[in-house]
Amino acid sequence: MNIKDFIHIIKHIGLFNTISSEELVQLFNSQNYEIKEYNKNKVIYLQNEKCTTLDIILKGSIIVQKIDNNGNVLTISTFTTGDIIGGNLLFANADIYPMTVASRSSCIILHINKDLILELCQQNKNFLIEFIKSISDKTIILTNKIKSISMKTIRQSILDFLTYEYYIQKTSKIILPISKKELAERIGVQRPSLLRELNKMRRDGLIEYDAYSITIKNIELIIKN
Repeated sequence: MNIKDFIHIIKHIGLFNTISSEELVQLFNSQNYEIKEYNKNKVIYLQNEKCTTLDIILKGSIIVQKIDNNGNVLTISTFTTGDIIGGNLLFANADIYPMTVASRSSCIILHINKDLILELCQQNKNFLIEFIKSISDKTIILTNKIKSISMKTIRQSILDFLTYEYYIQKTSKIILPISKKELAERIGVQRPSLLRELNKMRRDGLIEYDAYSITIKNIELIIKN
């Protein structure tokens, strides 16, 4: 795959939006980047793997997950076309991925070598500003996610999810947009733990659920949440 095929995507990313298409083509050579394609559910970076490139998603989506010693999977964030990963690690002393990065769908990723990023930071003020902004945004996402998870019970996390979907779908019968496995990962627990809490909520008369939906029986609970 050639960089020219993706210039129209790269041009609209904040890092590069002041650089012309012609300059971008000249900027990238075979020595300073690589474009790779990943199938769905492919591990891109293992936890504790060294970060050596700045990555831009050219197509598809990826997820960042933390797996603890008990096997619980916490999905920290999802990134899609045009998003950047690795910027907060590339120049860090501890330049290793603290979490696993995997493809949520089939995807294409541009891996840009560290030396080119350093050169651009030195030569292009706008690039430097956007690079720092990207690093700051990723730090905020991570901090807010960990703070949110650590302070909530499983039930509260389920209620937050149902509240959001209730206002989006405008019905008490919530059609699940993700699988229960994915919901468990978003909350940061194993699937059996999620199912146990759903069963407790059913026994408490709060919900009914099946494989594809959750019906809210107590709307006041959602309104108060």
